Amino acid sequence: MIMLSLLNFIAFLAVTGYALYLAAHVIYSRIMFIQLGKKSNLRKDTAVRLNEFLVQVFGQPKLFKDAKSGIMHFILFYGFIILQFGAVELILKGLIKGFEYPIGEFHPYYSVLQEVTTLLVLLAALYAFYRRYIERLTRLKRGFKAGLVILFLTILMFSVLMSLAFEQLWLGNTGSPHAPISSIIAGWFAGVSPAAAGVWFYVFWWIHLLTLLAFAVYVPQSKHAHIIFAPVNVYLRDTKPAGKLTSIHFEDETQETYGVGKIEEFRQNQLMDLYACVECGRCTQMCPAAGTGKTLSPMDVITKMRNHLTEKGAAITSRTAWMPGFVFKDTGADTLLKKAETTNLVGEVITEEELWACTTCRNCEDQCPVANEHVEMIIDMRRHLVLTEGRMPSEAVRYFQNVERQSNPWGISRTERILWREGREDIVVPTVKEVDEFEYLFFVGSMGSYDQRTQKVAQSFAKIMNAAGIPFAILGNEEHNSGDTARRMGNEFLFQQLCEKNIANFKKYGVKKIVTICPHTYNTFKHEYPEFGLEAEVYHHTELIWTWMEEGRIKPSQRVNEAVAYHDSCYLGRYNGMYEIPRKILQSISGVKLLEMERNRQDSMCCGAGGGMMWMEETQGTRVNLARTEQALRMSPTAIGSSCPYCMTMMSDGVKAKEAEERVATLDISEIVERALA
Repeated sequence: MIMLSLLNFIAFLAVTGYALYLAAHVIYSRIMFIQLGKKSNLRKDTAVRLNEFLVQVFGQPKLFKDAKSGIMHFILFYGFIILQFGAVELILKGLIKGFEYPIGEFHPYYSVLQEVTTLLVLLAALYAFYRRYIERLTRLKRGFKAGLVILFLTILMFSVLMSLAFEQLWLGNTGSPHAPISSIIAGWFAGVSPAAAGVWFYVFWWIHLLTLLAFAVYVPQSKHAHIIFAPVNVYLRDTKPAGKLTSIHFEDETQETYGVGKIEEFRQNQLMDLYACVECGRCTQMCPAAGTGKTLSPMDVITKMRNHLTEKGAAITSRTAWMPGFVFKDTGADTLLKKAETTNLVGEVITEEELWACTTCRNCEDQCPVANEHVEMIIDMRRHLVLTEGRMPSEAVRYFQNVERQSNPWGISRTERILWREGREDIVVPTVKEVDEFEYLFFVGSMGSYDQRTQKVAQSFAKIMNAAGIPFAILGNEEHNSGDTARRMGNEFLFQQLCEKNIANFKKYGVKKIVTICPHTYNTFKHEYPEFGLEAEVYHHTELIWTWMEEGRIKPSQRVNEAVAYHDSCYLGRYNGMYEIPRKILQSISGVKLLEMERNRQDSMCCGAGGGMMWMEETQGTRVNLARTEQALRMSPTAIGSSCPYCMTMMSDGVKAKEAEERVATLDISEIVERALA
C-alpha cells in the first residue's frame, strides 16, 4: 500500500510538473509575441483602470446584453474561482487519504458550497453545449476546437462529483447533507466494497487530474486564452476617449512607412487584443457590414491576425533563443519565418475588401466583453494602404482630391460655402467679419454648406439660435472641412492639414465656443483637435437646443403631429454617450410620439455612412442604409428622426428606395423644433 502511494505520488509529480512546464511555455511564448509590437506608451490613469477592471471583469455587464449567455458565463466565471480551492483539496485527497482543509466547523459549509457550485458549473457547461450545437446561435463557431473546452468542463465537474462519491464509500462515511450531490451518487453504488471504491476513487481522481492538466496546457493556445489575457487587456485598455485615434508624427524623419503593414507594427496593447478575444461572435453579430453580407467580420479580423502573429512569433522566437548571449539557428524556423515574412498582413491575412467595408461605428467594441478595439486596428491598416502603398478605392481618391482642392467632398468651389444662408429672409446668419463679437461659432461643415437637404437643417438651427437670442457667427468661405472622414479613411496627413487650418482660424477670431450639427465634426473637434492645439468648448446642436429649452430661451409651443422613429447616430451615441438629450427634446414637443426601434441607443445599427462609406459604393450584399431604413419602417412612423447629416442622408435614400417618401419624412431634431416654435 505504501509502495502504491509512493508510485502514485511520483507519477503525480512527473505528470503535473511536465504539464505545468508546457502551460508556462505557451503563456510565455504569447507574452513574447505581444512584445514584438511597438511600445504602447499608455497613460497611467490607475484609478480609471482599476474601476474599469472591477466593473468589467467582476461585473461582466457586456455579457448580460445577452441575458442567457450572461448568466451562463457568470456561473462559469465565479464557479471556477470558487472551485480552485476545491481542486487543490481534491488533489491532496489523492495524495493523503481522507484529507480535508483544517478549517474546523466551517468545512461542512465549504463542502456544500463546493458541491452546489460543481453542479451549477456542470449545468452551465451543458447549456453552453446546447447553445452552440443544438440551438446553434449564428454568432458561435461550431467544431471540435469550439467544443473541446465544453468537454473539458463536463469531464472535470463529473469527475469531481464521482471522486467525492467514491471517497465516501472508501472511507465508510454515511451520506451527509453537507455533501448533498456526492451523497446521492454514493447511494447509487452502496454495494461497492471499500477496496473497490478506493480503486474507483483513484480512477476518477486521475481522470480529473489529467483533464485539469490538459485543460491548463490547451487553454493558452486556444481561444480560451482569454481566461489569462482578457483581465489584463481590460486593465491595460487605452483610457483615451472612445474611438480617439493615435496620431502619426510626420515630423519624425526616421519613419519610412506609415500605418500598419506588418503585425509587429501594432502597439503591444493592440496585440494583447488578439489573445484576449473569446470568439463569442458578439462583435460580428452587431456589425452592420457583416449583417448586410459584406466580407468583414470583426471577430475574424482579430482571429486571423492572432493566428498570423502566432505563426510569425513562433518562427522568430524559435529562431533566436530569448537568452542573452545565446543564439541558436534552426533551418526549420528559418523556413517558417520566411513564409511568415512574405505573407502580407494587408491584402492576404486581412483583405482590402474587409478594411474598406468598416463603417467605424464601434458597435463591435461596445459589444466586446474583453475590451478589444477593432476599429483603430482597421484604420491603422487603411493608413498603410493610403499613405504607404497609395492603394485605395477610386471613390476615396476622388474624395481626397476634392477635399484637398476645394475643402469639400464634391469639389464645389470653396467660394460657394457661404451660399447656404440665402433663401431664408427670416434668419440672420452673420460671418465672423460681420459682427464685433459672438458667443458661439457655428461650424456649418461641408454637408450643411453644400448638401441641399442638410442646408435646411443648418437654416433651422440658425432660426432656433435667432429665436433664443444667441449671438453667433460662421466662418463662411474661410471654413475648411473638419477632416474627420479623411482621417477615418486613412489619410492622416490630409486630416492634420485641415486640422491646422481650422485651428488657425479659430485662434484668429478668438473662438471660445463651437457648435456643429454634425456628430462626426463634434467628435473630432472635442476629442482629437485638442491634441493639435484647439482650446474651445465644443457642442452638438441638440445639447444647446435642450439647454435653451430648459432655460426658457426657446418655447416649442406649437403642436407637431409626428410619430418619430428616432435613429441614434454612432458618433453621437457610442462615441460620446449622448442618447437621452435628443429623446428629451422630442418628448417635450406636443404631438410628437417617440418610437423606439428594436436596435436603439448602444445597440443602434449604423446608417452605413461612417468611415468614409458615405462617399463609396457598396459592392457586396445589401446596402446598410436600406437595412436600417427597413428597421425604422417596421415601426410605422410618419417621420424618421436623426441628429446627423450623414444619417439623415442615408435614411432619406433608404426611404426613397423603399418608395415610402410620400408617407414617411426624414427630419433632423432641429427641424422638428423649428416647426414647434410659435
